Amino acid sequence: MNKLEQLREKKEKLLLGGGEKRIEAQHAKGKLTARERLDILFDKDSFVEMDVFVKHRCNNFGMDEKEMPSDGVVTGYGQVEGRLVFAFAQDFTVSGGSLGEYHAEKIVKIQNMALKMGAPVVGLQDSGGARVEEGVAALSGFGKIFYNNTISSGVIPQISVIMGPCAGGAVYSPAITDYVFMVDKTSQMFITGPEVIKTVTGEVVTAEQLGGAMTHNTVSGVAHFIGKDDAETLMMVRELLSYMPSNNMETAPIYACTDDVNRLIPELNDIIPDNPNKAYDMYDVIRKIADDGKFFDVMPHFAKNMITCYIRMDGATVGVIANQPKVGAGCLDIDASDKAARFIRRCDAFNIPLLTLEDVPGFLPGTGQEYGGIIRHGAKMLYAYCEATVPKVTVILRKAYGGAYIGMCNKELGADMVMAWPSAQIAVMGASGAVNIISSVKKEIKEADDPDALRAEKIAEYEEKFNNPYVAAGLGYVDDVIEPATSRQRIISALDMLSTKRESLPAKKHGNIPL
Repeated sequence: MNKLEQLREKKEKLLLGGGEKRIEAQHAKGKLTARERLDILFDKDSFVEMDVFVKHRCNNFGMDEKEMPSDGVVTGYGQVEGRLVFAFAQDFTVSGGSLGEYHAEKIVKIQNMALKMGAPVVGLQDSGGARVEEGVAALSGFGKIFYNNTISSGVIPQISVIMGPCAGGAVYSPAITDYVFMVDKTSQMFITGPEVIKTVTGEVVTAEQLGGAMTHNTVSGVAHFIGKDDAETLMMVRELLSYMPSNNMETAPIYACTDDVNRLIPELNDIIPDNPNKAYDMYDVIRKIADDGKFFDVMPHFAKNMITCYIRMDGATVGVIANQPKVGAGCLDIDASDKAARFIRRCDAFNIPLLTLEDVPGFLPGTGQEYGGIIRHGAKMLYAYCEATVPKVTVILRKAYGGAYIGMCNKELGADMVMAWPSAQIAVMGASGAVNIISSVKKEIKEADDPDALRAEKIAEYEEKFNNPYVAAGLGYVDDVIEPATSRQRIISALDMLSTKRESLPAKKHGNIPL
């Protein structure tokens, strides 16, 4: 056998991972293999595998007799829509994808290369956790990965895709990255599994209930996206990458736009109900203003009273933060604040302009919120807006009351352009609540012959004075009151004007966000 044949034979064997039987077992669970997943993620025939010959060096517990092709992880680089992306994919067919010393070194090498080249990293996680036979060397590997995740944060996009088990210390790498995808029914994340929980606390819970894709997309907020299977999830990753720049020194790719930037939207003139307590769907507004009505929803199943999504306007990526009147009247609460704050910081890190669509009656009242720390969590959102130096445009559609008005990026939090629809109500609170608080008005109503009639009169007076955009516009807090139909045109115009914005923060090691 000549050397070329020997090379081909060795590679063919390594590319089979754990072998045909284990590949069949992987398929039987509805899961693809590591290399099959990478073939979907990357443009056709563009993925280049690295370190395919790497072996473990462990001699404990008979490990020296165990073969682990590529040490259970496939690493390399390729192109996604023609752009450089690095990736690693844990191979569950090889020792359950367990992480050992050289498995980790392969991942660390890819992370370092991505940082040097200024390109995104996608991690496909499918692992039983740390390789017990390698002990502390495996734990050291996790530490190196976490460190690189942190150093790379805000410099290059980091995306984690959970495609099987991810337990114990392994969960902290995805938690540090920018985005976490999970596959419905076949992926789980948890610090301690169901058996440990049963032993320690007596609680009985299944792996799916504890750390399944829907749990983390709806309850914990650990994950941002859910796909029905491996293929759909990976196609979603490709779509997300199209909205992101390769690194923090670049802007997101601009796509050819065939949707008229001056398109008027007459339907928006009638979208706000006459009854201020009646809901409408904020997604309808987002679809109308976005290029071709298309948006990419981020965390759609978590804190539904707050919408965070990417759209394109004139072909360029824009990050949208919007209250959803259909859910909890669009109130701000703990989860909504966390969701918005992290999204704002991601957009700011990667030079994506922010568009805030505001219809907020206030922060959600109640002991649950106060005891849960709504002050601290709400402050995260204020902090994120203040710190963001990207272009910031705010449009007030209807309610903008009290601290929540400020929290949704008013002028004082750094909004570069604030526009309001004629339906905007900008005040400390709603008229009905205000007349119950203003002491002189309360006294007047109490002493009146017809308290109910006077109360209605005072509510109408307050609404005329404050529950409209013109007082705020007259004071310069609102730059313009616009016709809703012109919203797309005016937002694109503002973002175009702001495209050369230059703003920097005072020199410091880092701020102290109220985590």
